[in-house]
Amino acid sequence: MSEKIGTKEAIALEDKYGAHNYHPLPVVLSRGEGVFVWDVEGKRYYDFLSAYSAVNQGHCHPKIVDALTRQSQTLALTSRAFHNDVLGQYEQYITRLFGYDKVLPMNTGAEAVETAIKLCRKWGYQKKGIPENQAKIVVCENNFHGRTTTIVSFSNDPDAQTDYGPFTPGFIRIPYNDVDALARALKDPNVAGFLFEPIQGEAGVFVPDDGYLTKTRALCTVHNVLYIADEVQTGIARTGKMLACDHENVRPDVVILGKAISGGMYPVSAVLADDDVMLVIKPGQHGSTFGGNPVAGRVAMAALEVIREEQLAEKSEQLGQLLRKELRAIKSDMLTLVRGKGLLNAIVIRSKNGRDAMDVCLKMAENGLLAKPTHGDKIRFAPPLVITEDQLMECVDIIRKSIISFE
Repeated sequence: MSEKIGTKEAIALEDKYGAHNYHPLPVVLSRGEGVFVWDVEGKRYYDFLSAYSAVNQGHCHPKIVDALTRQSQTLALTSRAFHNDVLGQYEQYITRLFGYDKVLPMNTGAEAVETAIKLCRKWGYQKKGIPENQAKIVVCENNFHGRTTTIVSFSNDPDAQTDYGPFTPGFIRIPYNDVDALARALKDPNVAGFLFEPIQGEAGVFVPDDGYLTKTRALCTVHNVLYIADEVQTGIARTGKMLACDHENVRPDVVILGKAISGGMYPVSAVLADDDVMLVIKPGQHGSTFGGNPVAGRVAMAALEVIREEQLAEKSEQLGQLLRKELRAIKSDMLTLVRGKGLLNAIVIRSKNGRDAMDVCLKMAENGLLAKPTHGDKIRFAPPLVITEDQLMECVDIIRKSIISFE
């Protein structure tokens, strides 16, 4: 079935035959290139969400498309029952790029987080000497690490938790951006790891205080606790550095990557760690049929090369500063806060005359820019990093016009 359909028909089909676990904007996209996407009627939009920061390199980047096409015509999947001629090359490339001994390849961000949790617990028992089944992992309030049963077990979002219990034990939740709270939690000798987001994206791009990463890294070192950075959304140049942890020159014990590691072209995720941590997992103890497949390896290498060749981290830093400056200059009492790093940003919208953040997003879509609210009153702005300064300024005009229309 490949006939061309319109917006109403496409939405009706999803509503009738698909699970109702998302509430998207009423826009049906059919094509993307660079910073732009087009709907089925041919209207063009700026993409200011980038598939939740998966499309940092822009839609359908030709180098990544070429890697996907070439490899998929040669060998797509072997499972890990056999070796393939791409996996080792990819593993060498990514470990050298990020400076770790080993990588464990998976497919989705949530799978990578689950992998890191299992790795942390096993390390806690085998290396730290925590008594069997007593390992604990410290996490932060308002976290978002995925939607698996274990991950929602340590969420404090009612939508993520309601009617999904019983939950997986073994997690201590503390306030984010609170160094003293972590210090208190780490007094427990059975803590194996601290799992955190360097910037909380889903919570509305909550950027911690300067020094938070440095201080928490030091605490974990003192208490022999693994420092586990979930960089699925913040990594791969999104915040103005290759990793958000690089802003404070902090080196995690475990790094979790996904989303833009493939430029949004293919499900690829990765867990990076040194031998002392990674090698506690032995053959047969963890895996994935698709994890480490040849297409994933080729696509990820191409996607990471694009980041370096086009200097997208540096571009993200420069344009992010410009974007926040311009957003803060918008004169509207609906716009109460602007925050972010690099090109991961958010605004907070105060409801006015019955209009809220969703209304602002619908107006921006009408004016040719796509973004989505998170947690009610916040709107994330995360365009592809290939956006130009002129394009960014055009987007600021759209955002300004849309917000002011409610005055």
